Amino acid sequence: MNKIYLSAVAFLLICTTTFAQTIDRSKKPAAGPAPTIQIGKPQSFVLANGIKVLVVEDHKLPKVSASLMLDRVPQLEGKKAGISGILSAMLNEGTTSRPKAKFDEEVDFIGANVSASSGGGSASALTKYFDKAFSLMADAVLHPAFPKESFDKIKSQAITELKSDEKSSKAISSRVVDALVYGTDHPYGEFQTEEKLNGITLTDVKTDYKSQFVPNKAYLVFVGDIKPDAAKKLATKYFGSWAKGTLIEKQVKKPVNVKTTEIDLVDVPNAVQSEITVTNVVENTKKNPDYFALIVANQILGGGSNGYLFLNLREKRAFTYGSYSSVEANRYGARFGASASVRNAVTDSAVVEILNEINRLGTEKASPEAIQLVKNTYNGNFAMDLEDKSNIATYALNIQTEGLPQDFYQTFLQKINAVTADDIQRVTKKYFTAGQARIVVVGKASEIAPNLERLGYKINYFDKYANPVAKPANKVTANVSPQTIIDNYIKAVGGKDNIKNITSVAFNTEANIQGMTLNAIIKQMTPNKESLVMSYNGMTVMKSVFDGTAGYSEMQGQKVPLGPEDVKKKQEERSLFPEIYYAADKFNLVVENTEKVNDKDTYKVKITSPSGNISYKYYDVVSGLLLKQESTIKLPTGQEMNQISEFSDYKPVNGVLMAYTISITSGPQQFDLKVKDVKVNTDVAELDFK
Repeated sequence: MNKIYLSAVAFLLICTTTFAQTIDRSKKPAAGPAPTIQIGKPQSFVLANGIKVLVVEDHKLPKVSASLMLDRVPQLEGKKAGISGILSAMLNEGTTSRPKAKFDEEVDFIGANVSASSGGGSASALTKYFDKAFSLMADAVLHPAFPKESFDKIKSQAITELKSDEKSSKAISSRVVDALVYGTDHPYGEFQTEEKLNGITLTDVKTDYKSQFVPNKAYLVFVGDIKPDAAKKLATKYFGSWAKGTLIEKQVKKPVNVKTTEIDLVDVPNAVQSEITVTNVVENTKKNPDYFALIVANQILGGGSNGYLFLNLREKRAFTYGSYSSVEANRYGARFGASASVRNAVTDSAVVEILNEINRLGTEKASPEAIQLVKNTYNGNFAMDLEDKSNIATYALNIQTEGLPQDFYQTFLQKINAVTADDIQRVTKKYFTAGQARIVVVGKASEIAPNLERLGYKINYFDKYANPVAKPANKVTANVSPQTIIDNYIKAVGGKDNIKNITSVAFNTEANIQGMTLNAIIKQMTPNKESLVMSYNGMTVMKSVFDGTAGYSEMQGQKVPLGPEDVKKKQEERSLFPEIYYAADKFNLVVENTEKVNDKDTYKVKITSPSGNISYKYYDVVSGLLLKQESTIKLPTGQEMNQISEFSDYKPVNGVLMAYTISITSGPQQFDLKVKDVKVNTDVAELDFK
C-alpha cells in the first residue's frame, strides 16, 4: 500500500492545476479612464441608548441592507482564545423564541440574508420583506438561545479543524508569523490551541456575550431603498430598548520591530516545501498621509501576477506557484509582509530574491507603465466594489470609527492617481524595512538550514507555537545496522511467517480533498500486482493498474500506458511489505541518522533500488513501525515532485499490523487517506489487474 496511492496524488495535482495553465498572462488589461465616484452622504441620528444610526439612500433597486457594528478595542482572550469564534457561531443557532430550524425557515421564506457574529449582525432583503429580515437580525443579536447541544457541536468542530491543520506548514506559518510580529500578549498575536478550546465552557460564552453586547460604541447602518424616517422607526422599534451597559476595554500594546533583520526558523520535518514570510511592523492607518502611496507601492511589489515578486520568483525562476505582498492599515497594529511557498532546495535563493525585489522598489523608480497599470486596476475595481451595498456600509462605518474625512472615498481614486514614482520610492524605504525584518521560514530544517546559515543573518529557532527552541540536531547512528532496523520492523508488524501468508489485500479507503469526499479501492497481489479505482459520488474518476509486466492509468476516458521506466520501477519493489525482500532483491540500505517524526525518534534509512531509485523510510526507534516515507513521484506531465507519507493508527489484520491512516503531503496538496475496511486473501482476482 506504500506506493499504490501515488497515482491518485498525481491525478489530484493535475486537476488542481489545469485551470492555472490556461491563463494568458501575456496580455495586459487595457487602460481606462478613472470613473467619477458618487457615494451618497449618509444621514445620521442617535438613539437614546447611544447607538449611532447612519442611512445611505439608494432607490435604484427595491432592496435594503442593514449592518450592526460593535466598535470594540480588540482584547486578549488568553486561556480562552477562540471564544469569539465560538460566540459568532452560537449567535446563529437560534433565539429564545425561535429554534434554529424555525429561524432559518423564516429567513429562507422571504429570500433574505441574515447573520450575526461577535462583532454585530447584518440583514438584507427586498424592500417589502426588509422589516421582517431586520427583526430577525435583531432577534439573533439580542436574544440568542445558546443551546448546549449546539455549543458542544461547534466546539468539537473547532477542535477538529485545528487538528486538521496540525501538520500544515501554511497554518503553522500563519500562526507563528503573527505571534512573533505582535507577541502572544497582543490580540493579533495570540492563537487558539486544543487545550484552550477544551477549557471554554458555555458559561464562558454567555459571559463574553454579556460583556460585549451592549449598545455602547455601536453603529447601525442602513443602505438602499429606505427613507431615514423608516430607518429610524425600525431602529427604535427593535434596538431602542437595548439597555446601556459597562464596556471595559484595555489598551493594546504597541508592537515593535526587531533591531536587525533575522531569520526565524520553524522546523517541520514532514514539509516538502518552505513557507517564507518577510515581514515588519508598520504604523499605518487610513488617516496616514502615505496611505495611498503605500497601497500603490505594495501592488507594484506583490499585488498580483504583474508584481515584482511574481514575475521574479514564478515567471523567471520557477521557484513557486506565486509570490505576493500585503500592507495592512489598522489603528491597533499593522504589518507589511512578502511571502512565497517554495521548494526546499531553493528556500535560501527565494529569500534572497524577495529581499532583492523589496530593495529594488526602494532604490529604483517604478516604471510609468507599472504605476499606470496599478492605477487602472484601482479605477476599475473600486467602481465595481460600489455595486456591493455592504461595501458602502463599510465605507460609512470606516469614516465614523476611524475619523476619516467625509469625502475620503469620494476622492479615493483622485488620491490613487496622484501617486508618483518618487512617492513609491519614498514610502518603500520608510515602511518596507528590509533592515529590520523578520524572515520567518517554516520548513524542513535539516534540508534548508545549512543554506540559510550562509546568508549571514542570525537564525533563531522556534516550535510551531512560536516558543524559542534549540537548533534541531541529527544524531548519527553508527551502532545500528539497516538489517537490524528492518528485522525489528518485520517483527513489530507481526513476523515474517504471518506476512508471507498474505498473498493479496483489498483496501477500501476514503479521503476528503478540497471539500470532496473521494473513495478509493486499492488492491494488491504478490509479487507486485496492484490496482486503484478512485470514485466520487459513485462515478469512477481515475483508474490505474499494473499486472507485473505492464500497466496503464485512465482518467477522463483517456488511457495512458506506463512507460518502460515506470514499469521497471514497479517491478523492482514488491507491493506488499517490500522490507522482507530488500536483501534478496539487492536493495542497498544505509542508516543516515535519527530524526523526529511527530515527536518520536526514528531511524532514517536511505533505500536505493537496483536501478538507482532512491527513497527514505523512517522507522520508530521504540516500536519499530514505519512512521514516514519520502519518495519522488513523476506526474503524467513529466514533472517530478517530492512526496511525504506518514503512517499511523496501526491495527491488526490477520495477525499483521497495517496503517489505517496515511497522511500525504505532495506539493501544495495535503490530505489524509483513511482506511475503512481491509480484506486479506479474498475479493482480489487476476482480472482486477487487467
